[in-house]
Amino acid sequence: MTMEWANETLVTEFVFLGFSSLAGLQRLLFAVFLLVYLFMLGTNAIIVSTIVLDRALHTPMYFFLGVLSCSETCYTFVIVPKMLVDLLAQKKTISFLGCAIQMFSFLFLICSHSFLLAAMGYDRYVAICNPLRYTVLMGFGVCVGLVAAACACGFSVSLVTTSLVFHLPFHSSNQLHHFFCDISPVLKLASHHSYLSQLVIFVLGVFVLVIPLLLILVSYIRIISAILKIPSSVGRYKTFSTCASHLIVITVHYGCASFIYLRPKSNYSSSQDTLISVSYTILTPLFNPMIYSLRNKEFKSALQRTMAQTSCRVS
Repeated sequence: MTMEWANETLVTEFVFLGFSSLAGLQRLLFAVFLLVYLFMLGTNAIIVSTIVLDRALHTPMYFFLGVLSCSETCYTFVIVPKMLVDLLAQKKTISFLGCAIQMFSFLFLICSHSFLLAAMGYDRYVAICNPLRYTVLMGFGVCVGLVAAACACGFSVSLVTTSLVFHLPFHSSNQLHHFFCDISPVLKLASHHSYLSQLVIFVLGVFVLVIPLLLILVSYIRIISAILKIPSSVGRYKTFSTCASHLIVITVHYGCASFIYLRPKSNYSSSQDTLISVSYTILTPLFNPMIYSLRNKEFKSALQRTMAQTSCRVS
């Protein structure tokens, strides 16, 4: 086996083929994705600046929302600018090291995102089930600690996964049937990979997706139990409506991520993965700000106050 590899060329760069079947539409895709990306950056900037400037939003829920917006901005920044350049470029390549850095950065942010959603579920649980102790149980130090723990878990998982993937031998094809360096398409190009490395990567994927989801389910079982004890239907509706946005985002995030990362390798389909990956790298970060904030009356009022204060200072 070693003699065979010695006669083959070592891969030093990868070629993206994610949109190769849509060659005639790549300029149109560039225009659409650029507009979507700029709109997403603008809405997330509005959300974060409003949360920072309006004291009424200095609560744990909006603290987590601000961190979530920053997280989404960062992980789209890892993927989308390179993708936009490649849509206009003749040669759509990335270096071996650049691919490893992109995978690590993306996995770090997306794994942290999963644990952050679990922290937001815990926040809703405390707010509904222990409202009198909410400010004590969800103090600023606790919130920062939960975000730090989410980042630490994301960093550890991404470091181990990326190390396992890029320590594999790449001596054959360098044509990546995707538009960024994700786990499955890169693994498909490896000349050889052990059962142990595949198992560890799969177990880490289960850890990142299943553990936060179980924590969220436990939180919502208790939340629903508390809501059912509220005597008035109006009260139940108002209380549950504070969780609706979180539930929608969880469904989209875990649905896409489970489809991509928890399938057997034999079921891998590059065309399906490209479509699903577009949804969670471009479309989901576009809709999440609208789901969480722009349809929220409290946030809209804070945004109006912030805009009024800003216009007064300018004038």
